[in-house]
Amino acid sequence: MNRTIAVERTTRETRVKVVLELDQIRPPRIETGVGFFDHLLTQIGQHGLFGLTVEASGDLQIDAHHTVEDVGITLGQALVRALGDKAGINRFGEATVPLDDALVQVVVDLSGRPYLNFDLTFPRAQVGNFDLELVEEFCRALVNHGGLNLHVRGLAGHNCHHLAEACFKALGRALGQATMVNPRIPGVLSSKGVL
Repeated sequence: MNRTIAVERTTRETRVKVVLELDQIRPPRIETGVGFFDHLLTQIGQHGLFGLTVEASGDLQIDAHHTVEDVGITLGQALVRALGDKAGINRFGEATVPLDDALVQVVVDLSGRPYLNFDLTFPRAQVGNFDLELVEEFCRALVNHGGLNLHVRGLAGHNCHHLAEACFKALGRALGQATMVNPRIPGVLSSKGVL
């Protein structure tokens, strides 16, 4: 099974390329032109224990919204293609990650049914010039195009940088668990026989 996939998405607003290697541990390579977003995406690959390369360019003279959303779309598409029929994967993943004052829980089900419950609030609107509402926009794009059920809960914290980073670390760990092939699982982990 080849679980390394490259996906490209080009629109009038952005150009995005994602390479996802579910079975390779490699240092993440992230270049979106949005510094804090690069930092957050790095956490997904680092803590998910898979290879993640993201190259994106977009209409940043407007703002980062299109770039962030389109990276989420493209990563979701790469996830679907890399998982194939999902035979043998754990399907579920959960991580609760602290970062100093922040504590964030992320739970994922690679069910094929998109659903996002985003219960993480930020005391301020921005970290530097990065709009924190884009964290939820990224998650929504990932969910809708990756076909996953995702719950994000902020359990504690007041530092916005810490909250956002803990969220992406937890997302990486949860995806790493859920996508892992388990030799004890014959076929697809579903009473329906498909996901």
